[in-house]
Amino acid sequence: MAGEPQADCLFCKIVAGDVPATVVHETETTLAFRDINPQAPTHVLVIPRAHYADAASLAEAEPDVAADVVTVAGRVAEQEGAGDSGYRVVFNTGAGAGQTVFHAHAHLLAGRGLNWPPG
Repeated sequence: MAGEPQADCLFCKIVAGDVPATVVHETETTLAFRDINPQAPTHVLVIPRAHYADAASLAEAEPDVAADVVTVAGRVAEQEGAGDSGYRVVFNTGAGAGQTVFHAHAHLLAGRGLNWPPG
């Protein structure tokens, strides 16, 4: 069921404390932790504590929590010293877009040139 923890979800296991992560920020509704395969010097994942398969599902079911994810990404960017130099917040949706964990999450990327298109 949407919003409920999923036994086979890596991010639900991180939220539950069953899988370790380097947490950099947390709120009642979100958890932010370092990506284990960083694509930039700063690469933090910001997730809702509730399980939703992707950002669109989260936004439809809990728009306030979706807003919290984006707000926390901005706070973490400031905390990491990227507020002035710039940062990117990316939501991948679906395997074709590179989503590998089907629990909504934002990638916060900073600390290197982030020209578009990415590469």
